[in-house]
Amino acid sequence: MDRRKFFKGVGLVAFAAIVAPTTELKAVDFRATKPEAWQAEKTADGIKALFGNGAVTQSDKISFKAPKLAENGGSIPITIKSKLDLETIALFQDANPRSLSCVFSVPKGAIIEYDFRIKMRQTAFVTVVGKTRDGKLYSATKEIDVSIGGCGG
Repeated sequence: MDRRKFFKGVGLVAFAAIVAPTTELKAVDFRATKPEAWQAEKTADGIKALFGNGAVTQSDKISFKAPKLAENGGSIPITIKSKLDLETIALFQDANPRSLSCVFSVPKGAIIEYDFRIKMRQTAFVTVVGKTRDGKLYSATKEIDVSIGGCGG
């Protein structure tokens, strides 16, 4: 076999292996599929609207980091980590008119370590709820004190 043809073939196979998707990524438009979850004013109502009536277990299997005191409610840093095999993870808070702040569809086998920021107009409890691929719900809750409201106050 000609050496150039051999390396050309190996190069094409390697390129195809790199470019070919290894997992199927899909995102769920929760605003379209679960609109009532985005209208809920209380965390309990939002969890029920998004995940149904399943039992939610408080657990340290979901790590949730946020400041105890937020100097500015307009930009509160949040970090969520978990080693659970989650399909969905959501953050709720009762400080704003609507409790659901964000929802993530988690790709199969993904490392869950999300950093983002939220707005809160006043001191309130923040709850993170994760749904495993077998349908179990786990949560973590923390109170965040807000000095200056971030929603126009």
